[in-house]
Amino acid sequence: MKEIPADTAEEMVIETTPEMGVRHLPMPMYSTPAMVGHIEGLCLKMLIPFQEQGESSVGYRVDVRHMAPTPIGQKVTVKGRVKEQDGRKVVFEVEAYNEGGTKIGEGIHERRVIDLTRFAGAPKS
Repeated sequence: MKEIPADTAEEMVIETTPEMGVRHLPMPMYSTPAMVGHIEGLCLKMLIPFQEQGESSVGYRVDVRHMAPTPIGQKVTVKGRVKEQDGRKVVFEVEAYNEGGTKIGEGIHERRVIDLTRFAGAPKS
């Protein structure tokens, strides 16, 4: 794992689809699991340029608040910034906004860089 420059940041825009929505509300809204998945996907993508061959990363901690609704069909912008790196541990500050500019989510996501060979050989439970 290479050193990541301080404050490395990236964002991605997602057009929400019905599969990303909650099913129990009368109007389809962007779900918390979809938001968390997009946050994890962004942070995973951010680490790829800093990984050595044979490495990947896994989510270790997600601490996110989903603060406001977003109707399905709106775009969502997910933003991530590297807060700290300690060896193979990388902590991200994350935010999500709907296309109206409302902050809909914020929090922390932590990933651990893994050696794929060692991970594949881990004991099965």
